[in-house]
Amino acid sequence: MANAPLAHPEIPTAKLRAWWAHRQWLDGARAGATAQQVLAATGWARSVGGAGPYLGLFARAGLAREAVDAAIASLQVHELPSARGCTYVLPAGDFALGLAVGAGTPEGELAAAAKHLGVTRDEVEKLALAITHALTPDTPLEPLAIRQVVGDAVRGLGEAGRKRGQSTTLPLALGLMQARGQIRRVPVNGRLDQQRYGYVSWDQPVAGTAADLARRYFSWAGPASLKHFRWFSGFTAATARTAAAESGLIPLPGTELLMLPELAEEFADFTTPAEPQYTLLAGIDGIHLLHRDLPRLIDPADAERSVPASRAGHSFGSEADPQTHIVLDRGRIVGFWEYDTEQREIVHQLFVPPDAALREAVARTEAFVRDQLGDARRFSLDSPKSRAPKIAALRAAGA
Repeated sequence: MANAPLAHPEIPTAKLRAWWAHRQWLDGARAGATAQQVLAATGWARSVGGAGPYLGLFARAGLAREAVDAAIASLQVHELPSARGCTYVLPAGDFALGLAVGAGTPEGELAAAAKHLGVTRDEVEKLALAITHALTPDTPLEPLAIRQVVGDAVRGLGEAGRKRGQSTTLPLALGLMQARGQIRRVPVNGRLDQQRYGYVSWDQPVAGTAADLARRYFSWAGPASLKHFRWFSGFTAATARTAAAESGLIPLPGTELLMLPELAEEFADFTTPAEPQYTLLAGIDGIHLLHRDLPRLIDPADAERSVPASRAGHSFGSEADPQTHIVLDRGRIVGFWEYDTEQREIVHQLFVPPDAALREAVARTEAFVRDQLGDARRFSLDSPKSRAPKIAALRAAGA
């Protein structure tokens, strides 16, 4: 994404960053909010089998892991395929919209399977019907159990399918059924950071427009550009422009950034907090991933920093996404961190001298990870072993 100037000369970059952090509830003012309230106000939390959603909800509202798991179990929030077909944790009020904006992905996968693997829509629809008869609302079945129940309705796709990451027709049917709100995926142990799932039947309406998503997005992420919105939504340029126009967005003077008109006065009156507001977040937290424009959160001097355990000459400012978890202060990234499971502690590299507030933020998050999560994986395949070089690099940098 092009690194256009963030702000008009009269709008300091520090104000924009602090505003984004404020709108993301990273200013410490929302303790006690529910998971549903946090996600409705600050945006859908990207979930990739790691600790990101837990870390984000803890940072914003102090939510314990058990409270988040209870919200999932009671369907106040849920992990669903949504924008770009990616999985996010959504509040209940956005289930219908999330499914609607993600519906194109499983259709595209079916079209590709038809073209390259000889799969027909008819066989996938028949498999979906068999799955419907196999599932109940209350007892999750894992994919192997579903396959055993539906028998020959599932077809193997041979070596050609394996090469395309599609060994059978079962994922195609499950993807279509999820997008239609007919089934939902349930974590076997109730946790978002350990990827074993079963499926239950569901009856969830699917509804919403591109303009509906635009209004939500710009309430979470604005000011933001059309490029930012296109990244998040996966919409074409024409669809994004139309959705933005229907949402009544107004430009931020001197920039390509847009915002909702009802927020313009609040933004004009907003002042950058004088005192630091430290938070420890996942690298895929919404403060970054809603825009996916990393340089906007990095001071120029920090852009040249080496990425922990990366190849020589690889700088932080050249990354599309952080390669570690991040420490944030009023919208500026001020450090890297990871969790060392052997020592049961956070290891970090800070860009600013640590004061009492920063030490407290680290200690608070460390206790949360140690006592409630056990680890802070970045994604499903992350492991203490794979993370060891980064931890060693962080220790060396912080020594």
